[in-house]
Amino acid sequence: MVNFKIDIVSDTICPWCYVGQKRLFTAIERFQSSNPGSEHTFDIEWHPYQLNPHAPPVSREKREVYEEKFPGQAEAIFARLGAAGAENGIKFSFNGKTGNTRDSHRLIELAKSKGKGNDVVSRLFAAYFENEQDITDHEVLVNSAKETGLDENEVREWLKDSSNGGEQVDKAVLLNRQRRINGVPHFTINGSEVISGAHDPSEFVRTFNKFLD
Repeated sequence: MVNFKIDIVSDTICPWCYVGQKRLFTAIERFQSSNPGSEHTFDIEWHPYQLNPHAPPVSREKREVYEEKFPGQAEAIFARLGAAGAENGIKFSFNGKTGNTRDSHRLIELAKSKGKGNDVVSRLFAAYFENEQDITDHEVLVNSAKETGLDENEVREWLKDSSNGGEQVDKAVLLNRQRRINGVPHFTINGSEVISGAHDPSEFVRTFNKFLD
């Protein structure tokens, strides 16, 4: 039996991070199916990254931001992401608003302390990428957390004070930059094998198999 520890550096507004998560989950299912009765375990931990750490607290239209960042390329990017999403069970929508992700990462820190990190990340991805919700809005964050069973009042109080989880997030974001992680998603498996980017599930399975030798 192998106890797999998977550390994922990600941002909550990174579309390829959502695709990468889905591909990872597919890979885990395939690996477990090909090793019946093996009792391998997978512990997934999310770590913060900010694609735009200086984004203002007031959110803006996603399409506006994409057009500014990728002049003349936004529609092609949306088409590519839409196709990748469809292959992995994601219905991307590129409407809605986007903004600074620090508060969403603070929520994930709280969720991790309750054993709900992976669940909250999944809810945030779906809210932002499929349901056009603004994850800079504390109501959206609270509702996403409630869906995983976290206490509403505790989440509200946590988010109200920006220092709650703030230092952990800021330090982790800085550390990941210092580690020269310049793109996300970034996966580290059992502290040694690195997969950078939203690779095909077969790449993850190949990496898992290395630990069976």
